[in-house]
Amino acid sequence: MNSAVEPIDQKHVIGRSFGNVTIVRELGRGSMGAVFIGFQKSLKRQVAVKLLPKGPQTADWGARQFQDEAETVAVLAHPNIVPIFEMGEDDDYYFQVMQLVDGADLGRMIRHRLKHPVPSKRRMAPQTAVGLVMQVLEGLGYAHKHGVVHQDMKPANIMVDRADLRPMIVDFGIARTARTEYWAEGMVVGSALYLSPEQAAGRETDARTDLYAMGVVLFEALAGQLPVRQEDDTDLLMRKMERPDTLFLTRPSETAPGIDSELERIIVKSTAALREDRFSSAEAMRAALRDWRVHQGIGA
Repeated sequence: MNSAVEPIDQKHVIGRSFGNVTIVRELGRGSMGAVFIGFQKSLKRQVAVKLLPKGPQTADWGARQFQDEAETVAVLAHPNIVPIFEMGEDDDYYFQVMQLVDGADLGRMIRHRLKHPVPSKRRMAPQTAVGLVMQVLEGLGYAHKHGVVHQDMKPANIMVDRADLRPMIVDFGIARTARTEYWAEGMVVGSALYLSPEQAAGRETDARTDLYAMGVVLFEALAGQLPVRQEDDTDLLMRKMERPDTLFLTRPSETAPGIDSELERIIVKSTAALREDRFSSAEAMRAALRDWRVHQGIGA
């Protein structure tokens, strides 16, 4: 799975400057370092700063991965993809400066709803979940046309802006592009629950790999919780490789009242074990969801 990196001590970076950005506080940690809120003095605005510590655990592979992420996102100008403004390094860290999204990630939104005191409000409204996923698919389709496969689509990597509920894809840290040379046959990267069977087996990925993950994300957004076994990543990877059709314990329509037969068909098709049975493109999956909205009288 994802490689480990050197730990970051907040005391060593809070108040420190990277480029013309001063670190203010930590936002979160991931597979490729930690993300902080920073203040960009030149434009007097808050930004997000991702830091990757230099050290033995990072090595050359991690540094190239971090740099490739920045170069990848730099050419992806799309409203549903968080832009990177700057990349650099000092003696201790590699850093990326990117847009700070005022909101929460989709995973946090889903978990927050599960705590609602009214049972009927513990799941996201289907039209809301479908609308968010459709916008994410726009961003993914754009990335795919530019030869970029994200490879780690999951609710935590979808930031939703508080003001207009616009979802934005983040963390292209393990994206596969035409430029990357370090992805080898047999290398497994990504988050186990959202990995496609071919990704779990370390085989070559393509756009349909991201669509598998988006099918799982759609199911989770609609159901609140996925009907899966409580098993560790190793067992889950083996299941994805050997028995991929046994991932879900119940059919989508049996899991949540908001999932009708058409939404179930879309989820089942996008999470098919064989990628040739999935949607052929992000636009094809988005078109299916658009048709569902029209049938619901919501409009395209």
